[in-house]
Amino acid sequence: MGKLFALLSAFIWAVAVILFKKSGEKVPPFSLNLFRVVISAVLLVITLAVMDEPLWGRAPLKDYIILFLSGIIAIAISDTLFHRSLNIVGAGISAIVDCMYSPLVVILAFLFIGERFSFLQIFGMVFVLSGIIVAGSHEPPKGVDSRRLAIGILIGVFAMITLAVGIVIAKPVLDRSPVLWATTVRQIGCLIVMIPFAFLAPHRWEILRTFKPSRAWKFSLPGSILGSYLALIFWITGMKYTLAGTAAILNQSSTIFILIFATLFLRERFTTKKLLASALAFSGIIMVTLG
Repeated sequence: MGKLFALLSAFIWAVAVILFKKSGEKVPPFSLNLFRVVISAVLLVITLAVMDEPLWGRAPLKDYIILFLSGIIAIAISDTLFHRSLNIVGAGISAIVDCMYSPLVVILAFLFIGERFSFLQIFGMVFVLSGIIVAGSHEPPKGVDSRRLAIGILIGVFAMITLAVGIVIAKPVLDRSPVLWATTVRQIGCLIVMIPFAFLAPHRWEILRTFKPSRAWKFSLPGSILGSYLALIFWITGMKYTLAGTAAILNQSSTIFILIFATLFLRERFTTKKLLASALAFSGIIMVTLG
């Protein structure tokens, strides 16, 4: 069952990415990210309450601070950059850029918490980088020139860097804590920064207008529920009931799903370069995970 849940997580995340791309046509990146976090935080808190799991007082203050910081870096900053990159490069290329996440986690874990990586993982990182380079040489989406495509990919890489940093600094806490609880705390920590920023921003009414029911909710609301809550629950369940390496590879199959869905629903071209880039990146992910 664990493998099925890991695969479902990848499938649901892929659907959410398509919905986020459609949402991004009307909702700015920060606004969409704030909307996502509020929806998922509320759902996660309700889930903890139903499970009779305490939110506060179950860990030292230091753990809460680390998880808050992780949420600010890996959600508030990273996901805003992710949405910005997605709007520029499209779902297909964005899915390939996202493959940078696993190699970056391995590198940062080596640098900051003393984990070691193997030759196979180094080889896998080269494959992932090769996939990113091939994706960067792809013909830009309609209305986007080559320079803007490069900027979009660079923003996506920075999104993966901040995501990896946020995960690595939280890893010692995650290792000794229930994942659902830690995830909820990270979401709340993220909101502690995002909500004041939203109210103090010069364009605050544009941000807050995102929470007023509108046609944009047709994509942003199901995308938030699917991508920031349901996919996460299935990801946790998959990790719990199968080997972590197996779950990680199945989770990364979202790259393939996104490429297919982007072709079917966003009319993005599925080209030979996209196929080559995704094959290189996905092969690299498998090597990094198995290594």
